[in-house]
Amino acid sequence: MMFSMPAWLSRFTRSRFTWKTLYTGILEGLKVFAFYLAVLSAFRGFFIAWLAPYMGASTGGHDIFLALWRGFRLSMQTAGALTLVSFVPGLLLHYLWPRWERRIVLALNGVLLSVLSILFVASFPFYRQFHANFNQMLFTGANDDIYALLITMVQQYYLPVRLAGALLLAYVLWRGLRALLRCSWLEDCMDGVRLPAPVRWLGRLAFLYLTYIAVLLGIFGGSLGWQTAVNWENAGVTKDEFLNEAILDNVQAIYRAYNLNERMLACNGLDFTTEDIRNLAARLSGKPADTDDLDVYLTKEAQGPQVEKPKQVIVILSESFANWPLLDKYEDIPISHGMRSLIAEDDTDYCPTFLPNGASTVSAVTGVVTDFADANLYLTTMPESFAAPYPTASAPQMEKLGYTTNFWYAGSSTWERIGAFTQAQGFDHFYSRGDFGDVPGSVWGCEDEVLYEKVLDGLDPDTPSFNVLLNASNHSPYDLDLEAKGFDKEAVRAALPEDHQQDEELLKELGHYWYADRELAKFVKAVKEKCPESLIVIVGDHGDRYNIDKTPTMYERYGIPFIITGKGIHKGTLLPDAAGSQIDIMPTIYELIAPKGFSYMAVGSSLTRTNRQGVNYGFFITRHAIGKADTVPLVPESVDGGEPPTIDQQAMEDYINGVRSISWWRPKYGAILDASKLEGRR
Repeated sequence: MMFSMPAWLSRFTRSRFTWKTLYTGILEGLKVFAFYLAVLSAFRGFFIAWLAPYMGASTGGHDIFLALWRGFRLSMQTAGALTLVSFVPGLLLHYLWPRWERRIVLALNGVLLSVLSILFVASFPFYRQFHANFNQMLFTGANDDIYALLITMVQQYYLPVRLAGALLLAYVLWRGLRALLRCSWLEDCMDGVRLPAPVRWLGRLAFLYLTYIAVLLGIFGGSLGWQTAVNWENAGVTKDEFLNEAILDNVQAIYRAYNLNERMLACNGLDFTTEDIRNLAARLSGKPADTDDLDVYLTKEAQGPQVEKPKQVIVILSESFANWPLLDKYEDIPISHGMRSLIAEDDTDYCPTFLPNGASTVSAVTGVVTDFADANLYLTTMPESFAAPYPTASAPQMEKLGYTTNFWYAGSSTWERIGAFTQAQGFDHFYSRGDFGDVPGSVWGCEDEVLYEKVLDGLDPDTPSFNVLLNASNHSPYDLDLEAKGFDKEAVRAALPEDHQQDEELLKELGHYWYADRELAKFVKAVKEKCPESLIVIVGDHGDRYNIDKTPTMYERYGIPFIITGKGIHKGTLLPDAAGSQIDIMPTIYELIAPKGFSYMAVGSSLTRTNRQGVNYGFFITRHAIGKADTVPLVPESVDGGEPPTIDQQAMEDYINGVRSISWWRPKYGAILDASKLEGRR
């Protein structure tokens, strides 16, 4: 029996490899490369032009040109990758199924252009929301309530309209690419010119050399070698944060987000040895570095109560409740009357220099529930978080002080596994929207007034309880009926700078802050009337969602308020130069109410005793300074807009590294610092 060769293999073996087929194939690849590079560059230029108000006031034409040029070089890498996706299949199809080559190549590029167009259209609302090109929030969202995200995108960001526009854009670009590929001017020139053999060979070598250069530029991001390569890590070279984000095309931004997320999941973003952690923990606690048991360094003793022990302790994590509306410069904008009035009361103290634990709500939850800083771990999904409460967990320690522990959430218990997580960390009871019946609200949760009503009904003046509340109304899609709630939009409009008065989206956002502020104030008043022996702490879960200023200072963008009120609280309860973050909430409460000698465990420390600095996933803060926590050296900015203050560099670096290293090791590897647990991690 004779061997029968498959048809596709027969076609391949009969194919003749000629200079013309090579030239034509490479030329088509170069056309695709040039087309994608032009598209990505045009997208970048339009992005910068459309969102120009987000540029700093001192940004000039030179900065814009630098961003465009740097981005052009970086996008050579993206264009090269996209070209490879369509070029390699096209090359194989040319020999295997030549009849289908053109159709499949065009189809592949149609898909790629659709993805690029959708990302481009989506990048505008994403930047407005997060002041960044695509970042790790994409992966945080993957663990979020997908249905709620979808509804938000439909209601607030007009998903169907944007999607239709993106697909129309993709179709126009696809037609342009098809026309470019059909243009055969260069191929015709080659066929029509008859040159001597030596000249032809020199021309071919020159063409191949230029192709080689184009390949290098695609691999190394506009450079000929890795030494000068442009990549997402070194692309941001301008002095303007917006332009540095615009340098990254959308594909590079997603690649950055993926890399950072992988580092987070692998815990490679924190490179501490066990010796480092022991020494840092010792400095943080003021104890000698003579043990490998981290829990020794985390154990503290209360210095004695500063107020009469309250019957009710309530911590309110208020959605997107930023501190900037409480600043003096914004006092004429009528959206924060409730908290301003509360702060002015004699039984209230306020720390204006406070940071969230992370960029998203789940970090605030883990900060209060576990007292661990956001340190490249996703605690609500880690198996270790469900085995037993961490020794720093707030609920078991409040239970030792005699309190029943309750967690109240406006949304669904399945969001970020919050119901299972909080109960695994020791809360006696968890209540969510599913327990409240058919109540008004958005896809993210019931309205604040509903949540507060349910909590108020659940408070027994004679039964000590510790309650953590997480509300949701001040969250996109910002769909409250503000007019029905009594929001005076025109009064707010009149108080805004003239160039913001017609920004209806901003007015809607400010209206939701107004609602959150009003309902908070009403709830605090109601609690004090029903349970006069109460201690109430109010913080935002995070800031960084919207500002009046398109280029806010670091302090205005990220700061959240820390407000403490109740029986026994007075002006001066908090240190006059207090500063902190959400890991300092529970230590502050312990030091206010616990008897002298009460043993508790915490990473943070009390704003009433010692704490004068805060740190989170990316920033540090003191009473006068704020800055990024990952620069060397640390570069402080003034909180009040004055001259940059000085800080003790070594002390702040030790504090940052101490908080991060402990919060990284303890929940993942346990109490004992054992170097063998790190084997194979690097």
